Amino acid sequence: MRAKRVCRAPLSGSDEATIEDGDMVIDEKADLETRTAQAVEELKSALSSQGKGAQKKKIEALRAVRRVLSQSEVPPIQVAIKAGAVPLLVQYLSFGSSDEQLLEAAWCLTNIAAGEPEETKSVLPALPLLVAHLGEKSSTLVAEQCAWAIGNVAGEGADLRSTLIAQGALWPLARLMLSSKGSTARTAAWALSNLIKGPDPKAAYELINIDGVLNAIIRNLEKADEELATEVAWVVVYLSALSEKAISLIVLRGLGNLVAGDEYMVDSILIVGNSITDQALSSLIKCLKSDNRVLRKEASWALSNIAAGSFEHKKLIFTSEATPSLIHLLTSAQFDIRKEAAYTLGNLCVVPAGSTEPPNIITEHLVSIINGGALPGFINLVRSADIESARLGLQFLELVMRGYPNGQGPQLVERGDGIEAMERFQFHENEAMRNMANGLVDKYFGEDYGLE
Repeated sequence: MRAKRVCRAPLSGSDEATIEDGDMVIDEKADLETRTAQAVEELKSALSSQGKGAQKKKIEALRAVRRVLSQSEVPPIQVAIKAGAVPLLVQYLSFGSSDEQLLEAAWCLTNIAAGEPEETKSVLPALPLLVAHLGEKSSTLVAEQCAWAIGNVAGEGADLRSTLIAQGALWPLARLMLSSKGSTARTAAWALSNLIKGPDPKAAYELINIDGVLNAIIRNLEKADEELATEVAWVVVYLSALSEKAISLIVLRGLGNLVAGDEYMVDSILIVGNSITDQALSSLIKCLKSDNRVLRKEASWALSNIAAGSFEHKKLIFTSEATPSLIHLLTSAQFDIRKEAAYTLGNLCVVPAGSTEPPNIITEHLVSIINGGALPGFINLVRSADIESARLGLQFLELVMRGYPNGQGPQLVERGDGIEAMERFQFHENEAMRNMANGLVDKYFGEDYGLE
């Protein structure tokens, strides 16, 4: 994910639906620098204009600056700064200005903030007004463009993030994430993810305590808008890296909803080898070991969804501390937690959808999980009165009997009293369970069982 982004096209819903005639990518450096200096000079001149036509002159001057900052491959940010653009743009952001003027000024500042570190820092004088225009009295377009500018500033580093938080950027950005307008919610979520990332948990705590944020995160993750879900997912991932109890439940629910979606979301956000993914997994493992029952259950649920993904995601969980913790929960925790842990362990031993030949990694997972002591836990699930849990237990026993190396699976199940557990379904009222259990007993423990 790019920390800073140049705005090259009008926001959705603005009057400028397309780039105006004459707006072209400008490649000649000398010409570009000349045009930039002239545009800033005109911006200064227009600021002092009064009377009829003054507003039109201001808008045209702003657009001229905006064009050179957005329609070139390498925007002449440094030239604009040296010409004095930033203090002028701050004046154009003054209260009482038209929405069109505010939008153009914020757009210019957005692209200046997308530059090199020193160029981004030059926008500091504009931050109080950019934050102010995030408020409820601003139009959605103006607020969205200001959020974009703030997101670029926040993406530069911890010092600027601290400044933005001190100036009150967090709450209005969270409010914008509640917007029904997709692009506004996306921009706000992206800006928030830039604002809360890093080791300092202060911003994350403040964000979590804002009314409606949890519901907004979950609602946006469940929408069909993949771009919105992706931006919100980054907010969840950065929150999950903190793993403090005060926010863990919210983070786990959000992360669980994320990975319970389609494979695209898991693969594009939880990238194996990415430091954020490692931090998220570490947080989930801490929750597995927590004394809090709900945290253990939610973490197991989130991990079960990740384990249902690609071979890479299965291996990520299997090789971590999550596996022994899940086996421990399966054999010793309360029933609802045992059930979620069983789903995760079972998913580690199943070939992903679309794959044909089971690779060695799946067999390796199965053997290790059995050797780690998980089989008694699954056999106990077969004895459960809960049909879903019993089915889960039967499915795992089938994996063991079919896939354990050298045909040793049936013997392992027999030694664990698995036959007795399956035979309880011999006359069960649930036809599907009765057929499944009886079929497994007949297939693996028929009259030829045990004969050399």
